[in-house]
Amino acid sequence: MKIDYTYKTPKTLLNKGTGFLSGYSHSLNPYSGCSFACSYCYVRQMPVATFRGAEWGSWVDIKQEAAGLLRKELMHSKTKDPVTIFMSSSTDPYQPIEYEAKVTQSLLRVMVEEPPDFLLVQTRSPLVTRDIELLQALGDRVRVSMTIETDREDIRKHFTPSAPPIAARLGALRSLAAAGIDVQAAIAPILPSSERFPELLRPLVSRVCIDDYFMGDGSGGRRSRSLGMQARYEELELEAWYEPSAYRLVYDRMRTCFAEEELFISQTGFEP
Repeated sequence: MKIDYTYKTPKTLLNKGTGFLSGYSHSLNPYSGCSFACSYCYVRQMPVATFRGAEWGSWVDIKQEAAGLLRKELMHSKTKDPVTIFMSSSTDPYQPIEYEAKVTQSLLRVMVEEPPDFLLVQTRSPLVTRDIELLQALGDRVRVSMTIETDREDIRKHFTPSAPPIAARLGALRSLAAAGIDVQAAIAPILPSSERFPELLRPLVSRVCIDDYFMGDGSGGRRSRSLGMQARYEELELEAWYEPSAYRLVYDRMRTCFAEEELFISQTGFEP
C-alpha cells in the first residue's frame, strides 16, 4: 500500500485522558494515522479516521515542531497536577516513518529533561529498542507495553500483515528487560494462539495485560463488529475465539506460568 505522508504543525500535543484512559492525565500521539493498518484497530471507527476520506493505513500525518510544543505543555501541566502520559492512544509511536522522522525520539528527549510522573509507551514495534538509553534515563517513571496478540505468525499475518513479526517483538522485550526497563506484554486484542504462548512470555516479562474486542475497543465491541471482525474469525473457522468469554481461555493458560498478581485484565493493565 502506498502511504501518503504529510507534515502538519499541531496546536496541542497533550490531550486530556478520558474514557478508557481516564487513569491518565494526558494522552500523547506523535503522529496521526498509522501505517501498520491493523484490521481490528478501533481507531478506524473514530473521527480522526472516518472524516479523512482515505483508507486507514494509507496516510500518516507527521507532527513537526512537536518537541518544542511538548516542552511548553509539560512545563505548564506540571505546575498544576501530576502528569501521567499514555503514548500512544490512536497511533503507534514507533511505526516505520519514525525511523526517519524521529518525532517520538524528540518527545522522549524532552521528557527526560522535563519528566512526567509516569509514561506508558504502547507499541508493537521493535524500533522502540533504539531509544533504550532515553527510556533508561526515565527510570521507574516509564513502562513499555509491547503488543503481542498471539504467538502464531500465521494468525498475525492474517490480521495484521503490515505489523512487525512476533519474533521481533519478543526480541525487543528481551532487550528492554535486559536493559532494566519495566515492560509488559499486551495481549490486546486477543487473537487465536497456542498453548505455548505462556512459555514464550514467561522468560521475558512479569506483567501481562489481556484485553479483547468487547472490553477494549471503547464501545463494548460495537466498533469491532462494524469492522467485520466476526467474519474474519468465521473465515478461519475460529469463531469461538471471538466470544466475550474467549479471554478466559488465554487467562487460564497464562496462569500455568504466571501468578495471579502478574496478570491484568483490560483497562487495569494499562493504568499508571
